[in-house]
Amino acid sequence: MFQLSEEIRGARTIGIGGHIRPDGDCVGSCMALYLYLKKCVGADTEVSVYLEQPADIFDTIAGVSEIRQAEEGQTPPDVFFALDCEDNRLGAAQRLFAGAGKKINIDHHISNQGCGSVNYIDPKASSTSEMVYRLLDPEQMDEEIAKAVYIGIIHDTGVFQYSNTSPETLRIAATLIGYGFDFSTLIEKTFYEKTYVQNQIMGRALLESILFLHGRCIVSAVDRKLMEFYHAGPQDLDGIASLLRNTRDVECAIFMYETDVMEYKVSMRSTDKVDVARIASYFGGGGHKKAAGCTMAGTFHDVVNNLSLHIEKQLHEEE
Repeated sequence: MFQLSEEIRGARTIGIGGHIRPDGDCVGSCMALYLYLKKCVGADTEVSVYLEQPADIFDTIAGVSEIRQAEEGQTPPDVFFALDCEDNRLGAAQRLFAGAGKKINIDHHISNQGCGSVNYIDPKASSTSEMVYRLLDPEQMDEEIAKAVYIGIIHDTGVFQYSNTSPETLRIAATLIGYGFDFSTLIEKTFYEKTYVQNQIMGRALLESILFLHGRCIVSAVDRKLMEFYHAGPQDLDGIASLLRNTRDVECAIFMYETDVMEYKVSMRSTDKVDVARIASYFGGGGHKKAAGCTMAGTFHDVVNNLSLHIEKQLHEEE
């Protein structure tokens, strides 16, 4: 069994990082581990967290202002934790992970085969935040650490509505809210509340969506011109793929936005009838059976045609 105290024993410098464009689980797990280690390790051990700047909704998490950016020429730490991803998605922090004395990978994505010298991978876990919680000494827990874990869990379970929510997930959540933070406001402010711009671009994406494969799939795309028009960034597009998936009779939803000329970031959501992690892995991405993503080159129609071949094949297999 993975023992956190043993894995960091003797380390004088510890780094923590997560994937590019960090979502709630990434931010929650990284900050929970950061806050815990800062509290528990000795004063002679330096702990740092490296992430791209999280969305403003995560400012409620303690320590977010202490997030650092990996710099060229920086000395790698004794131990580096890669959370919620493989090393190739660490962005600028990938070099620190590669040069660390010990590389620890903690993740719940089924596509992750483990990229560290020590790997803790559990595809059955609801979130990486849930996995991090299992490693923490209950006697060292406090309200701020609990809040960070809770945010990570609610974001990756869709506030406990996705099928990755287990009885253990709910038991952990019950324990966490026992620390006294205002969990209902936390859910509203970090998960449901949208800015005017987010609602505008979400409305456009829904309005311009297209059904295909006899209404069993739906797709929508946002190009750079539209994002510039609304002054929107990638963080303003969260939740669109899941909303598309809510369409009646749809088995698979695709949402993509243009990241460069002839390049799209693709997000897929599905029912049990389509394993989107398998599809995303084929195109160099990854994720979960019902929620996965990848980056693909080509025109909008190229991307849809390439994805639909795999989706249609799986749908036929289920018949």
